Amino acid sequence: MIGLTVLGATGSIGVSTLDVVARNPGRFRVVALTAQHDDERLAQQCAQHRPALAVMVDPRAAARLRERLAAAGCATEVHEGSEALAQAATLGEVDAVMAAIVGAAGLLPTLAAARAGKRVLLANKEALVMSGRLFMDAVRASGAVLLPIDSEHNAVFQCLPRLGEGGLPAAGVRRIVLTGSGGPFRLTPREALHTVTPDEACAHPNWSMGRKISVDSATMMNKGLEVIEACWLFAAPPERVDVLVHPQSVIHSMVEFEDGSVLAQLGNPDMRTPIAHALAWPQRMASGVSTLDLASVGRLDFEPADPQRFPCLALGMEAARSGGAASAVLNAANEVAVQAFLDGQLRFTAIAELIRAALDAAQLCEPATLEDVLALDSQGRRLAREAMRRLPAAGF
Repeated sequence: MIGLTVLGATGSIGVSTLDVVARNPGRFRVVALTAQHDDERLAQQCAQHRPALAVMVDPRAAARLRERLAAAGCATEVHEGSEALAQAATLGEVDAVMAAIVGAAGLLPTLAAARAGKRVLLANKEALVMSGRLFMDAVRASGAVLLPIDSEHNAVFQCLPRLGEGGLPAAGVRRIVLTGSGGPFRLTPREALHTVTPDEACAHPNWSMGRKISVDSATMMNKGLEVIEACWLFAAPPERVDVLVHPQSVIHSMVEFEDGSVLAQLGNPDMRTPIAHALAWPQRMASGVSTLDLASVGRLDFEPADPQRFPCLALGMEAARSGGAASAVLNAANEVAVQAFLDGQLRFTAIAELIRAALDAAQLCEPATLEDVLALDSQGRRLAREAMRRLPAAGF
């Protein structure tokens, strides 16, 4: 049986991961589960999967979890604090780690799993966006196996041949095409974007996701971050990675080859497909996802990604060309901006303005160490907060 840790077990990816695990009894043993503060859901998960360890980042939530588990007669040990996340990711009995903590908070435990030589199932794109070179060096040095969970990168992984030393050119790859739905505002008049609310931004037409990722989808910053991630995952220069809007979210990404062939991975918009693929790789197993009915879908539409409508995408692609320092600042500023928008402190259209201001003010020096990465993250957050004080309040 494969020993599994799920970092971010109570989020959408974590819940879907445990659903897939439950559908495949006898293949996995859940060793550790972690969460930020949702002790009620984590208690339910512990009661079902009986992990040896549970970690709550919030100490008060950890105390509540201990009480819940004691009342349920569950012997799972409870640790607390962000430092305990790395322990959950590196336990000797853990073979695979689902890295599903959203944002920069997921970097340290995910990097710890890579350094420990685990099979890392990477749903936390910020680990590569913030520290791509450092993270990939850790994977190579330890012999860790890195498998992408983002539907787009998992699709590319499924379509690419095994890459050798010559990388994409030696494999005859012309370009990677990441698809995106365009989010809930693809057809909204640009002048109306000024007044959209957090609930409207989180109402994704195809996918069920957490609020931060939903806002990233609405701004298409998620595609900008995915371009950066793809460059690191597949050793691809930014000019070989394109973005295409595909409203139906059926084709999850494509790979174009020098002979003109294009391979695409298709499926229903359900994250259990890439999760099951990575959990079972190189085999296949049941995911619980319904069969794709193309006759019912009827049509597949595509359109270019408009940088005027989606300035956050343009910022992400600019950072991909600039290097790791710009990517780390971009990610930090975006996290501050999205949270401010969700808290009602910033207009939707000001998210890109705030990130642009932080990037323009940043002192960029390519990171060589984890300390350098964390310093860039801190700088990006500080500059974003300073820029926010100069922008008008949301007022909705």
